[in-house]
Amino acid sequence: MCDVKRCFLVTGASSGIGLAIAKQLLQQGHQVVGFSRDFSKIDIINDNFFPVRIDLAQLNALPGKLKELEQQFPSLDGVVFSAGMGRFGSLEEFSFEQINELMTINFTSPVMMTRVLLPKLKRKNRADLIYIGSEAALKGSRKGSVYCASKFALRGFTQALREECGTSPVRISLINPGMVRTPFFDRLAFEPGDDENNFLLPEDVAEAVSYVINARPQMVVDEINLNPSSKVVKKK
Repeated sequence: MCDVKRCFLVTGASSGIGLAIAKQLLQQGHQVVGFSRDFSKIDIINDNFFPVRIDLAQLNALPGKLKELEQQFPSLDGVVFSAGMGRFGSLEEFSFEQINELMTINFTSPVMMTRVLLPKLKRKNRADLIYIGSEAALKGSRKGSVYCASKFALRGFTQALREECGTSPVRISLINPGMVRTPFFDRLAFEPGDDENNFLLPEDVAEAVSYVINARPQMVVDEINLNPSSKVVKKK
């Protein structure tokens, strides 16, 4: 079905970073399959955009849904894993369920999705797996033990997977943004400062994704770290 340039799956495509990535890919002429739990507020009107409602926390449903996706979109040759959630606090403030949910969304679900999709992607002429990590993957922080663990795990996974895929056409890239002004902070007790130097925009991350996928096939962008020019954290 992918008659345009390329066909990408984007998780978390209904808001924030994922939405910005989906829009940029569509503007470049690619076909985009978007994963999200809720598309009720989305403003994309494009014949090359295919929204799929799915809860990535429901791990048992993922393999079947992805197999259907491979059949429906046989030219799928790229995935951007941008779905994620944030929850912060001392470890004792987390319930077992909250720990499990955070690790599932930020780490386990992208790993499982990769496991299902990788065999066919390795048979493509070119393929890209791009993971949106976080500055929290680079240094542990107070109140961030579980969140940092999920992002550290994702970073280690991509580093090892890159070695596994080194002789295949599949390129593995990780993008670690600092604070991005998105609905990510709506349910948190802090947010970036008000000055435009204090935060990244979702479009900044989308530009980094664009750089990765448009690099010549013989070059792999291992990891990109993005930060606002002046980091300021504001309590709500």
